Order: sequence, then structure tokens, then C-alpha cells
Amino acid sequence: MAEMTGYEPGTPSWVDLSSADTKESAQFYGALFGWDWAEVPDGGGYGMFTQAGKMVAGLGPIMQPGQPEAWTSYVSVADADATAAKVTAAGGTVLAPPMDVMEAGRMAIFMDDGGAVFAVWQPGQHTGAQLVGEPVSLCWNELASADIDKSKAFYGSVFGWEGLTSQMGPMTYTEWKLDGRSIGGMMALGPQLPEGTPPHWLVYFAVTDTDATAAKATELGGTLMAPPIDIPPGRFAVIADPHGAVSGIIRMSDA
Repeated sequence: MAEMTGYEPGTPSWVDLSSADTKESAQFYGALFGWDWAEVPDGGGYGMFTQAGKMVAGLGPIMQPGQPEAWTSYVSVADADATAAKVTAAGGTVLAPPMDVMEAGRMAIFMDDGGAVFAVWQPGQHTGAQLVGEPVSLCWNELASADIDKSKAFYGSVFGWEGLTSQMGPMTYTEWKLDGRSIGGMMALGPQLPEGTPPHWLVYFAVTDTDATAAKATELGGTLMAPPIDIPPGRFAVIADPHGAVSGIIRMSDA
């Protein structure tokens, strides 16, 4: 298992789910991935998903009317307030200004200049996911963008990311690089996505069997958004839980 104790600033470090019914969502992902969930004391209904005792993701209630039920990607930063200034300077929008989350850390939520929502986490006692890259934990964060070059400029300005675009099978794909390390990806919005899909960040969870996990998701009341297919990194699919929150699942190739 890839156990983590901290993240370099600029690295995706955490994901959480906003749900209108946290108990139902906890039951769904518990049955799908085998995760346990427990509320944080005095956390306003927010709780932690754990796998083998390690924190892998968060789950909390919808906080305001109209907020979609969705997974949110968090990027670790040294200073959430300084990052908020960079976001606005780059043309993004502050949706939730930097705020302290007890002693756990400091967070903020933004919209990039293309309309995709993401968040940042300035670690305190909570540094991020304690297990990544192993079934069943977070393994990838991917932006679907309407303008690849525009997104490269935005995230380069905010986090210092470099976007390296190359051919991946029949399509082009961009890897986000930080100090030469691949820390995420980006693809263009296109016909492979439902018509009207807005720019967004998609979280991927590693699994041992993509087809079996996709089938289990539908049995539990979820929806198969993209059926299992082989790609160079492995075999992946996209699912939506019973409340409509979308995520990717992938069995990584041995290579």
C-alpha cells in the first residue's frame, strides 16, 4: 500500500463528497469499495472514509441550496490565502474564501477561468489522504477542459504546473507535471462525454476489477456513465452514485 504522511504544495492531496444524504452515500461506497465511514466529532456531519484504518476520502452534507452532489478535488498548498489571490489574478473565482477547519487545516473552494470547481487544502493536523494509488483509494485527478491552452495557463499560474500534451491512442491527453512529476491529467471536453457536460474535475479510484466494480455500482443503484474500456494506463469506467456524484474507477496496468 502507498501510505502517505504529507504532500508537496501543488500536489492533489484529498477528495471529498458532498451529499444530500450522507448515510445513504456512506452505505453505497461502503458496499462498493468496502470503506468504513465515521463522523468527525463536532464536524457538522462531515466524516472520514477509511480503508484498512487509513483515511482515503471525506463525506459531508450539502452546505447550501443548489450545491451539486459531487466529488471535489483538493490541492495541497502552503498558504490558502496566497493561493486565493493567485486564483483571482488568473481569472478564477473564489466560491468559498479561505477558512479554518478547526485544527485540521485551512481550505478554500474556487472555480477556474473555464468553469471547473476545485479546492485547496493548507494542512494542519490533517495532511490529506493516508493511502493512495492502491485499491480502493484515490489514484488520479483529471480535468475536463473546454480550452486546453487556457487551462494550462491558469493552473501554471496558480500552482506552477506544466501541461505536457501527447498522443494517447486515438486522442491527445495532457499530464500535469510538478517539478517533473506527473500529478494529474487533463482531457478536452468532447463527444466522449454527454452533450452539455460542463468543465469539471473527475476523481479516479483504483480497483482490482473494473468490470466487477462497475457491475456492483449498478446493482447498488448507481449508473454506468462510461462502460469499461482498455486504455494505456489500464482498464477504466465512469460511474455515478445513486445521488448523481460521478467518479472514475480504474484497474491499473501492470506496466
